[in-house]
Amino acid sequence: MACTSSLFSTIPFPAKNHPRFSAKPKTAKTVTVAAIPPLSAVSAPDIDGTTIAVIGGSSVAALAAALSLTDPERRRRLQAEEVGGGDKEVVREYFNNSGFQRWRKIYGETDDVNRVQLDIRLGHSKTVENVMVMLKEEGSLNGVTVCDAGCGTGSLSIPLAREGAIVSASDISAAMVAEAQQQAMEQLGEGSENIPKFEVKDLESLDGKYDTVVCLDVLIHYPQSKADGMIAHLASLAENRLILSFAPKTFYYNLLKRIGELFPGPSKATRAYLHAEADVERALKKAGWKIRKKGFITTQFYFAKLVEAVPA
Repeated sequence: MACTSSLFSTIPFPAKNHPRFSAKPKTAKTVTVAAIPPLSAVSAPDIDGTTIAVIGGSSVAALAAALSLTDPERRRRLQAEEVGGGDKEVVREYFNNSGFQRWRKIYGETDDVNRVQLDIRLGHSKTVENVMVMLKEEGSLNGVTVCDAGCGTGSLSIPLAREGAIVSASDISAAMVAEAQQQAMEQLGEGSENIPKFEVKDLESLDGKYDTVVCLDVLIHYPQSKADGMIAHLASLAENRLILSFAPKTFYYNLLKRIGELFPGPSKATRAYLHAEADVERALKKAGWKIRKKGFITTQFYFAKLVEAVPA
């Protein structure tokens, strides 16, 4: 979820028509749904009051050449040295401090958000909405065990609990977990018997068995080499379904990410890793799972792939 605080006035966001999400009959083959978390919600830059314009092919080529001369990794190494660790420590530090303040606003209902943050909020809410549709297609969620891995402020955990699911939710950030617990109490009622179980844990520390495991917008913090193992680990916790969202790795989105890295800001403190759908599918297949449904969720500044996998 690392985002920059500003960009420049021309960024390639071509207008596209995207299909609406629709439930499909149960089938063994992959079906397509139009709903998934956005790149900006996970890694896109913050653009305040900017003009959106399409960059022509020659301009893109020139820009790509210029980007090749930048050294964003040097900034990342310095950030890691400041907190005394690698990616995980940087992510934990960020989401316990400045990142927490930023994303609590985005995931919340406050009006104190800029245009881009509001757009990201919309994208994320679409992701949650479509995950809920996926989960309820099989029937009632009452009594279904769900692991919400990387729960943030509880935007998915709380609706799941409201539907009767038994939710185990975790996040690497203690600040996020505390906020999620507070939101659950307020929205479900302190006397509710179905408050999610919230814990401070990273993905590697998760254990147990669940009917369904959901991990939204978290793989952005893992390079593909580590994402393969993480996908296998999450799959080992799930009995019936694994739902993942990730920022898609394409030439276009990778270029946008590199553009954002040219403009470091206080809100961009973590690496952002994009993942090709083929790589995610390969990792699932190696773990003995197959994709049953997939889709793409996008707003102006939020792009993400969403896949539902089941045992092969």
